[in-house]
Amino acid sequence: MSEPVVSPSNNGHSTPFVELDRAVWASLAPSTRLPLRETEVVQLRGLGEPLDINEVKDVYLPLSRLLNLYAAGARRLHRDTSDFLGERAQRTPFVIGVAGSVAVGKSTIARLLRELLARWEDTPRVELVTTDGFLFPNAELARRGLMERKGFPESYDRRALLRFVSAIKSGATEVRAPFYSHLSYDIVPDAEVIVRQPDILIVEGLNVLQPPVASHGLAVSDLFDFTIYVDARTSDISRWYEERFLGLQRGAFTNPKSFFHRFSELSEDEARARARTIWGTINEPNLLQNIRPTRSRATLVLRKASDHTVDKVLLRKV
Repeated sequence: MSEPVVSPSNNGHSTPFVELDRAVWASLAPSTRLPLRETEVVQLRGLGEPLDINEVKDVYLPLSRLLNLYAAGARRLHRDTSDFLGERAQRTPFVIGVAGSVAVGKSTIARLLRELLARWEDTPRVELVTTDGFLFPNAELARRGLMERKGFPESYDRRALLRFVSAIKSGATEVRAPFYSHLSYDIVPDAEVIVRQPDILIVEGLNVLQPPVASHGLAVSDLFDFTIYVDARTSDISRWYEERFLGLQRGAFTNPKSFFHRFSELSEDEARARARTIWGTINEPNLLQNIRPTRSRATLVLRKASDHTVDKVLLRKV
């Protein structure tokens, strides 16, 4: 087996990450059995993403094994610390953060990891929560003049998200989160997501790796046990976003109840132009100003090639 190589950074200094190409990464968990069928993989993948069984075997199966090892290590440390303090503290969930741009595939990765991690005997209860539920309602965003900055850090109720993850980490019996509808593009009043003491909680969102803001001493990223950043070239993500927009225009946008129903009658050229405008005025600035700068805070970076497949994995040195 090839030895993983620590790649130097562009400025000649060593990096805090070990960089492994896909073949080396795939060889790290050779005896781990794939618990998913190909039909299940197809059901998990997002619009326009070519996720297949080989990608799951090569990339996400070894990642699930690594996460299982980290979770087991965290439980041992928690137990040893409790013994040291003379306490009988209850086990608390292992929390994973998944970050990355719009259209980079992070939602699919989060769903896939939920299914893989739930197959491990010691973590059967795995929950997934997206930060969309912690966006301010559209009426509040409009009041604050933030509708064109939806997805930027300031468009989220960060205090509510911090309280939610803090309650999960404290071992609360039941914790509730707001529910977000992608159809109405808004928070649904009186609807909730209920999380009840999972073994693992996955929190997926654009800006989950943000550091604390100046006036607060704690960020939600401080409560994560392991973090993943899904990376790709900006030009590739822009193209994926455009193709996804066209797919949605032919699908979900045709529903009269969709917030974006007005786009369903656009010609292909008009739809592409609209997608490029949205990307250039909202999603790309958010990526460059807020999301990508948090990449170095991740425990692990999945770097995607132009065909949407992962070709390199960067793991922070322990």
